[in-house]
Amino acid sequence: MFKSSQLETVKVWLVNPANSAFPMYMRIQRAIRQLILDGALAAGKPLPASRALAQSLEVSRDTVEAAYNQLHAEGFIERRVGCGSFVSATARRPSRNRMKKTAVEKNNEVTLSKRGDLIVRGGGVCSVATPRPFIQGTPETRHFPLAVWERLERQVLKEQGHLALLSGHPQGVEALRCAIADYINLERGAQATPERILILTSSQQAMTLCAQVLFDAGEKIFIEDPAYQGARKAFEAAGLECVAVPVDEQGLRVELICNSPVQSHAVYLSPSHQFPTGVTLALDRRLALIEWAAKKNAWIIEDDYDSEFHYAGKPMACIQGLDHQHRTIYVGTFTKSLFPGLRIGYMLLPAPLVRPMMLARSLLDGHSASIPQLTLARFIEAGHFGAHIRTMRLVYAGRLNLLTRLIEKYLSHYVSPVVPDGGMQIPCKLICDIAEHRVIEAARKEGIELTGLTGLYISAPPEPGFLLGFAAYTAEELEAAVKTLAKVFALLRR
Repeated sequence: MFKSSQLETVKVWLVNPANSAFPMYMRIQRAIRQLILDGALAAGKPLPASRALAQSLEVSRDTVEAAYNQLHAEGFIERRVGCGSFVSATARRPSRNRMKKTAVEKNNEVTLSKRGDLIVRGGGVCSVATPRPFIQGTPETRHFPLAVWERLERQVLKEQGHLALLSGHPQGVEALRCAIADYINLERGAQATPERILILTSSQQAMTLCAQVLFDAGEKIFIEDPAYQGARKAFEAAGLECVAVPVDEQGLRVELICNSPVQSHAVYLSPSHQFPTGVTLALDRRLALIEWAAKKNAWIIEDDYDSEFHYAGKPMACIQGLDHQHRTIYVGTFTKSLFPGLRIGYMLLPAPLVRPMMLARSLLDGHSASIPQLTLARFIEAGHFGAHIRTMRLVYAGRLNLLTRLIEKYLSHYVSPVVPDGGMQIPCKLICDIAEHRVIEAARKEGIELTGLTGLYISAPPEPGFLLGFAAYTAEELEAAVKTLAKVFALLRR
């Protein structure tokens, strides 16, 4: 059972005005999660029965059950039939006395690259196509509520007038930064404030900024293997050496980073849906990575590129929301959730990095266009973004299920799909004796675009295969494309 002080802590979360935007079950869940992260609830500690806790908090038992279920889904607690709920062993926190310096001291020790120092000292410039199947990462745009967007944009132009046509601030429109902060706090469990959000054109721009501002040429960065090529190319273009870290069924093998002799002060990863495997980084590895970053004064670059589209329950909270050492740079984008032509992404930054990143961005392209930013802010604030995500999540889940069945029906002799819990593409491993490059070349001639898996590996032995993007294609289009791909395989096998 809870101690009286722990119960009072949960009650404070329930009545705190700062948590008023969260549903009641989420306030309970986050309060208990924080008690676990702070070490107040140790591994193996039993939690109160849901009925007893509901009575103590004066809420319904269903509310407490929803909180416990989410804690269980994220790996913080274990639920044993007939025994109750207990704090999970994987949620064990590192001893605080192992940290050599306090979080405050470390947060003030921001190390920029020589290039980044030059940008800060210089002051910056502070004036304020129809996709072919199976291109991965492309959203369905035919379902987008264009009429709503057009109406909101007209409102912006009417109210802002010629002011909407002027240059914007390089950090981004405040209304959009506020809307994003509220959204990712609620939906991704982040610790965001508008002041620490930087609006960009894309997640790719975020990688470029990280590479240029945080590193000098020749330095090393840990990166998933296999990995998103856009991030890898951005780092390598800045002269960095990407140190490959293998990925298994529980995500990035963090223990290899913790035990590595390589001197690096950053790691890049996509923990919600690892690209391209689709696996989710386990809780104990998230906590270990946070500990490593705090001890090494290193940065965690968290690419949360498509976490909105999770089809098996709610996605696990982002690493940034668990990181009270403030060593995580959270990267998000609207090109996957809305439409690629929007060209709006963002970074949630530790406070000391906001000004350096903003000034560096001002040298790249000045600022993002104000009219789309203002329109998007209203789109989010009015609830249209959440409604669109819910609609597309159902659409994409249906298309994922359909594509899985089509692969089993027409391609089972050639590939083995690895069906993910979320995302917008299915990794398929080749199980026949046809070379990957031959399949890709032959498919392209038939109007089908495949992303090969081999080129996504750095040093690990590659598993030949390809990604099949499904989000942008109707049921009829998916079936036609799979049948065409089956004919390609049959011809190559002759």
